Parts: sequence; C-alpha cells; structure tokens
Amino acid sequence: MSVAKIIEVSSTSAKSFQDAIENGLARASDSLQDVTGAWIQDQQVVVKQGKIVEYQVRMKVTFVLGSASKAAKRQGKSK
Repeated sequence: MSVAKIIEVSSTSAKSFQDAIENGLARASDSLQDVTGAWIQDQQVVVKQGKIVEYQVRMKVTFVLGSASKAAKRQGKSK
C-alpha cells in the first residue's frame, strides 16, 4: 500500500509555459522523493509594453510518502 501527498507549486519562466512546468517539476523533484505526477491548475502571463515577459504556472504535484523507517535511515537515525 502506498500513500501520496499533493502540494501546490508555483513556477515561472521567461521562455514558455512548458519551460515553467519543467522548471517547477525539476525543483520539486530536488526536494521531494517519488514525484509521480502533476496537474496544471492555472496558467497566466505577465505583459509589459504589449509583450509577454513571463509565463507563470500553478500546479498540484503528487508524490508518494515513504515509510518512517526509510526517512529515519536517510537522516542517519535508526528505528
């Protein structure tokens, strides 16, 4: 049996929505183990002088929670 948790992540890019999504997932994966998926909740752009200068996404990221014994081992503790 596995248990998952969902968190909200906001990410930006000057390039594209796709780049903002990839940046957000890469950063989330640096901090979280077992990221299994994401749902793009919102997309928005920042416009200056009639041009898009930033792409923003807000997404829900799903990751599987590890067992307490695995977490303790990663932190150098034993249970």
